Amino acid sequence: MRILVVEDEPTIAQAVADRLTAEGFTVETAADGPSAVARARETSPALIVLDVMLPGFDGLEVCRRVQADRPVPVLMLTARDDETDKLVGLGVGADDYLTKPFSMRELVARIRALLRRVERAATLTLAEAAPVTRLGPLELDERARRVRRDGTEVHLTPTEFDLLACLARRPGAVLTRAVLLEEVWDWADASGTRVVDGHVKALRRKLGPDLIRTVHGVGYSLEALP
Repeated sequence: MRILVVEDEPTIAQAVADRLTAEGFTVETAADGPSAVARARETSPALIVLDVMLPGFDGLEVCRRVQADRPVPVLMLTARDDETDKLVGLGVGADDYLTKPFSMRELVARIRALLRRVERAATLTLAEAAPVTRLGPLELDERARRVRRDGTEVHLTPTEFDLLACLARRPGAVLTRAVLLEEVWDWADASGTRVVDGHVKALRRKLGPDLIRTVHGVGYSLEALP
């Protein structure tokens, strides 16, 4: 599979490229915003590893432009441990993020998990997909991967849709972050609980604050609204 690594620090870009090549991936690189968008269009990567801070224009703008061309999994890298930046990144179509410094082992694990999810979604048959689910003002069509709130369609990223669908299959049940990480992100450990929290906040921003309930210390539940 082809992966595009977008990073303006040469030592980091080379280290990531070398590790991913050793893992069997074909790697393309770009060091600024405009060249990243151009490389994505030229090479159609299966996944993009994307730094937030870039010359030309930043990773958020790269993500917007790339996702406007075609859906592609994006793992964002940020040197700023600021939740607002991460949520903005998730809002433009990023699927996951890592804060620098990160381990190569975790980077590879996150990439493989994202690719497994994409493969699973691509092979999902119509018979396996759930019919249209209606929960109060929410309508979720897993076959068409469309969501409406009060009859108005809401655009969700692939990860946001998968998270909402996971909660909607068991309305009213409280799902722990560990369960959500395993079922949505395909992670076997609970090291990414902040990723879950960030995507839940993104869903609330798009769908309203009344649908997903936080059970402190446990996880989240999709309310069965009348």
